[in-house]
Amino acid sequence: MFYRYSATFTDKHCQLLPEMNIFNKFSRTFWVANTIELFERWAWYGFFMLFANYLTGSSDLGGLEFSQSQKGTIMGVGTGILYFLPVLTGAIADRYGYKRVLLLAFAVYISAFILLPLFSSFTGVFLMYIYLAIGAALFKPVIQATIAKTTTQATSSIGFGIFYMMVNVGAFFGPIVTLLFKGSSHLIFYVSAVMVGLNLLILPFYKEPGRDGNKQPGQSLRETFRSLLLNMAGIFKDIKFVLFLLIVAGFWTMYNQLFFTLPVFVAQWVDTGPLYYFFHACIPFISENYSPAPGVMDAEFVTNMDSFYIILFQVLISGLVMRLKPLHSMMAGFLVCSIGMALTFVSQNVLFTMAAILIFGLGEMAGSPKISEYIGRLAPDGKKALYMGYSFIPVFIGNVLAGIVSGVVYQRMSDKVDIAYRFATANGLQIPPNLSTNACFEEVARQVNLTPQGLTNLLWDTYNPSGIWVVLLGIGLFAVVSLFIYDKIISRQ
Repeated sequence: MFYRYSATFTDKHCQLLPEMNIFNKFSRTFWVANTIELFERWAWYGFFMLFANYLTGSSDLGGLEFSQSQKGTIMGVGTGILYFLPVLTGAIADRYGYKRVLLLAFAVYISAFILLPLFSSFTGVFLMYIYLAIGAALFKPVIQATIAKTTTQATSSIGFGIFYMMVNVGAFFGPIVTLLFKGSSHLIFYVSAVMVGLNLLILPFYKEPGRDGNKQPGQSLRETFRSLLLNMAGIFKDIKFVLFLLIVAGFWTMYNQLFFTLPVFVAQWVDTGPLYYFFHACIPFISENYSPAPGVMDAEFVTNMDSFYIILFQVLISGLVMRLKPLHSMMAGFLVCSIGMALTFVSQNVLFTMAAILIFGLGEMAGSPKISEYIGRLAPDGKKALYMGYSFIPVFIGNVLAGIVSGVVYQRMSDKVDIAYRFATANGLQIPPNLSTNACFEEVARQVNLTPQGLTNLLWDTYNPSGIWVVLLGIGLFAVVSLFIYDKIISRQ
């Protein structure tokens, strides 16, 4: 996923000049951990940005044609489990060693990416996705704890800003590369397996930072978990910390629509023709390789602009909010992020959508990295990895709730396939069985003497699928207001 300057420059402000050399204050382990994070995120987002449309897409394009509700269940519950398990895996890493856990995580990752595309049933895909999530859960607390341990009070803001930028370098290039192989869903997953494999070459250069756990001779894994549960009970006595986690869960519910819902919405409703013809005239390579059909751009190419914006502006935004209190930066970031996310759903104009994604990204850059920084500051000495594990609890809740919004809520309010069937039923149209979703939509358009784009526009005007923006904005504003109250009352006690 971070300084204000006075208009008058005086000797007092000369103390800011050494911060220009702040990059020299980071250790080699910090940079190795960031490189590992880059390739892991490359692998993850290389498939994850495409995952929603892979699950729900038409079979003639390699999709599984699951319903939006099934997609929401897989992505919400599966990804939620991914973010809950670090509560346990963080403690395991502290006890057994960061490098060992990273090696195990990479082994799970690679095998899961190879196996996942071999399943096409809901149950099979769901279980394999959970297996993949276990690999990610082993990985996450180790790297975040490493960043927390290799930064100080003075360097943590820029440090986590760099970390978040590296996340988004991987998040940008991952889909950009895998989209080149979208003709085969198997290759998409295999490319991700190769990217994780590169981390096996980097791992020997990773120097283990001082761990928080104190391994007792003969202590079993069961005893380790028992100790963890006791620590958990103690942590949840901290009402301030628990309330913060619950508030941030609202932000993640809204934020995750970038991956759960927006790619589907763009594919179903947004006219990407202007973008396609721009690239066709200026950069033919892009229009030739990131287009499923003439006049149409890949939805994931559009939504991936979020990561591109973060690569360009993250360090700048990190510097601008460096001297802001983390809670204040989060409030501003959450508000801008919520507005941007809502705007991405109000128009069929792809240029408007890309501008809205920029607004969303600016808010994300200001707010999201500050969450980890704030929790890193709250964590007592000797429990960094454990607390970083708990930092994933709001992400867990947010993913589960995001799955509901992108599943049941989106299907009822905005899913074009569902709306097309409702339209056909209302108009007494007869649809032949066993058609792919694309063929079905084209048949409906043919029977009402419209082009597919014409039918899309008719359904947009008639059923108002853009109305889901109200739901997303409401969720985001609830998080902003709650955080404001938290800052005014709870945080100052």
